[in-house]
Amino acid sequence: MTYRVSPETPPPLALVNARLVDGAADCERRGGVLVLDGDIAAVGPEVTAAALPAGVPVIDCCGDVVTSGLIDMRVFVGEPGAEHRETIASATAAAAAGGVTTLLTRPDTFPPVDEAAVVDFLLRRARDTGRVRLLPTAALTKGLRGEEIAEIGLLLQAGAVAFSNGTHSVRNAQVMRRLLAYARDFDALTIHYAVDEDLVGDGVMNEGERASRLGLAGIPREAEAVMLDRDIRLVNLTGARYHAALVTTTLSVEVIRAAKAAGLPVTCATSINHLTLNENDIGEYRTFLKVAPPLREEDERLALVEALAEGVIDVIVSDHDPQDVETKRLPFAEAEFGAIGVETMLSAGLRLVTSGHLTLPRLIRALSTRPAEILGLPQGRLAVGAPADLIRFDPGEPFVVNRKKLHSRCRNTAFDQARLEGRVKLTLVGGNTVFALSETGEALLS
Repeated sequence: MTYRVSPETPPPLALVNARLVDGAADCERRGGVLVLDGDIAAVGPEVTAAALPAGVPVIDCCGDVVTSGLIDMRVFVGEPGAEHRETIASATAAAAAGGVTTLLTRPDTFPPVDEAAVVDFLLRRARDTGRVRLLPTAALTKGLRGEEIAEIGLLLQAGAVAFSNGTHSVRNAQVMRRLLAYARDFDALTIHYAVDEDLVGDGVMNEGERASRLGLAGIPREAEAVMLDRDIRLVNLTGARYHAALVTTTLSVEVIRAAKAAGLPVTCATSINHLTLNENDIGEYRTFLKVAPPLREEDERLALVEALAEGVIDVIVSDHDPQDVETKRLPFAEAEFGAIGVETMLSAGLRLVTSGHLTLPRLIRALSTRPAEILGLPQGRLAVGAPADLIRFDPGEPFVVNRKKLHSRCRNTAFDQARLEGRVKLTLVGGNTVFALSETGEALLS
């Protein structure tokens, strides 16, 4: 085995004595990974310290998990215009610490990502200040107003990988039909946040007994399902590729299930918040758990986990949405929606493995492999020739979340002081080390 190192490529590296978890093959095995020129050159039980070429640095993983880096399909990054909430530098640092090697950013910035120049700005800023891969989602409509279709072809050429209207739905069905037909002609992926804003009204949490006890206006489950059902009917009409940004109710799961059974090109995601928390966690008006869509009842949460295990739900996202103290330290009804989550997504997801609801390969598939498939990326798999976007973690290592030590600019985590397991020890992007912990647990790259 020979290798060549050039100034443009990272040095070789081997991770050995690892528990290899492959979301694509839905399996795990013991072995190692050899990284050459930024790609996976060999993977499996034959990659051992004794079998490596001379001069290749070796990391003994001591039985830790090594798997493909995570791909987060719903992240708010404040650039341009909201750098006080998050920057590309801070968001990608948080991502690297959480084992996320690719971020798909939302288009609802200031200005929105509705012109090729803004896409180019994001890509240049990511190249200059980012630590992990950043993929821009461009706006479906100009100004995100839901009225005039954005220039999908030009935005694709500039580097956008998908199209969304951020946290707003396209209300007008005729506009949405034209959008889907236009996107279909470019084979572009439409990611839509399905919510009927008229049904949401002044609601601030899930409609039901809990909201009544707290004296808060509720948001009915139907606010999500009504708009999603409309969208699926338009997908049937146009044949466009469609991804539901967030599915959080059993009503929506059944809509997606029926669409997939009918063979429509439909996929969906749910957030780590909705898989691991419920409306009772809000407690006495904890605004860090005020998210949109709202946290649901426990029965709804369990149904989402089951749908994920079945494959009806394809992807887990962090729904990373930084909000500063001025917008969160308010009465619950007045506080902004949103929670950060990119850094804790993997560890929170491991709760589902520990509880026996998911296998570890199935979790990695939802966090890495399936997003890569939907977006048409070469990452998300442990295979020869794939980019060496890799992470190492011990799924049983406990820690307590301290929001003051998180890398995001804002601290509005829904998991503050939560007892989690599975700290990331090493993150590689294209073979380059972008995050590492020392033996004592201190960040060497942070």
